[in-house]
Amino acid sequence: MVFSSHIFLLYFLPIFLLVYFLVPARWRNGVLLVASVLFYAWGAPDFVLVLLAATVATFYLVRFMDKAPTSGRRRLWCAVALVVNLGLLAYFKYANFFVDNLNALFAALGFGTTTWTKVLLPIGISFFTFQSVTYVVDTYRGVNRPMQKLTDYVVYIIMFPQLIAGPIVRYNEISDQITNPVSRTASAPNCPSWHRVLQGFYRFVIGLSKKVLIADVLGRTVDMALGGDLSAMGMGAAWVTLMAYTMQLYFDFSGYSDMAIGLGRIMGFRFPENFDNPYVSTSVTEFWRRWHITLGTFMRNYLYIPLGGNRQGVWRTYFNLWVVFLLSGLWHGAGWNFVLWGAYHGFFLVVERLTGWNKRNFHFLRVPLTFVVVMIGWALFRIENLGDCWTFITRLFSFDFIVSPDTGSNLQILILNPQFIITLLVALAFAFITLFPFGKKLQQWVFHTDYRANQHIAVWVTACLLFFFCVGALAATDFSPFIYFRF
Repeated sequence: MVFSSHIFLLYFLPIFLLVYFLVPARWRNGVLLVASVLFYAWGAPDFVLVLLAATVATFYLVRFMDKAPTSGRRRLWCAVALVVNLGLLAYFKYANFFVDNLNALFAALGFGTTTWTKVLLPIGISFFTFQSVTYVVDTYRGVNRPMQKLTDYVVYIIMFPQLIAGPIVRYNEISDQITNPVSRTASAPNCPSWHRVLQGFYRFVIGLSKKVLIADVLGRTVDMALGGDLSAMGMGAAWVTLMAYTMQLYFDFSGYSDMAIGLGRIMGFRFPENFDNPYVSTSVTEFWRRWHITLGTFMRNYLYIPLGGNRQGVWRTYFNLWVVFLLSGLWHGAGWNFVLWGAYHGFFLVVERLTGWNKRNFHFLRVPLTFVVVMIGWALFRIENLGDCWTFITRLFSFDFIVSPDTGSNLQILILNPQFIITLLVALAFAFITLFPFGKKLQQWVFHTDYRANQHIAVWVTACLLFFFCVGALAATDFSPFIYFRF
């Protein structure tokens, strides 16, 4: 089940919210738990028991760790819990990749290949694995105490708003909200509960609009363009296609994060922000502070710093950055294109530190240059076949403006699609709007304003119109899951 579907929007979500707000506050965790299991089982019935078993095992392993009489036993139980979680991730996500590459090596050496039944990838496994890892490590470090109730821990891990594609929420960030459901739904001073619910609804609709009205529209044309003969694509068509995918990916993923944050807000949870206008960055270093913020925080706290961070000399710092971004690339997918994408970003991070580029002035020049670097990286991210990817990248710099009516991926067909062009221009406008003072004020007003009653009326009407427009648009489109569901 996906957020941008009629089943979720018209049936699952209304019924869930109705029951959630009708029952006493102390029962709401139970309602959320049942709804989350149903939500995951709807889309991945074969894996829901694996998810629940891993979650229950982690809960008790951490309890054993906390009660261990010696530091050695604590380390042992911590290691077992990490092996269970990371082992499941390694098996489901990377077993096929490992066997395929092993067979390719054997074939090159003239040996026989091994037979292998392909392993299906459970949706969202990377996100709930990383969330489990944060709980294990933070409890081991003494950042938080272990949960006392199994049901509370299961709610934390499989809470449906952020189960599939984040944000990655550390337990200590919402522990009080989970263990004390009465307090999270109680009205705070100057913030009545209906105000919180409306703010959550507005945020949800913003995310839904990003997905349905921008990302999906761009995605259909991008798929058509990249599904054609890439060698016959002109330079202009290649850049327009890549820019469209750059916008599609951002509005798709940030749209999901907005929807998750909005749903959490409706229920009384405060999830961390996951995006901060990444395309206005003046360096790749800044881009990674603004893009997928919770993953960057995870990589810093649980990988980069344990490796030594920047505390062991310049060259060790560069090595640590490369390791982190190679693994970050591999986390995004079991393919060499993702490894190269991680290495590509690691290279620019090291170059920026060597040259001091990320600290220089001339923002008007650094923003477009950073944007171009990021866009070229997205080509590696999107086109999994390395040969096709190289063909596409060469077309970006071919200075060959092919316009052939025989191919569906040329500039002529792209620019003759008014809906695509208008959507792309709207996406670009919103992606870069905070470069200007009025854009910052608009964002502040939309996302961080405590609306007065009369303002709520106007925003409520606008949100409802957008919601029903999105529902109508979904009726005319094919199934379109969020891009990050497969990670």
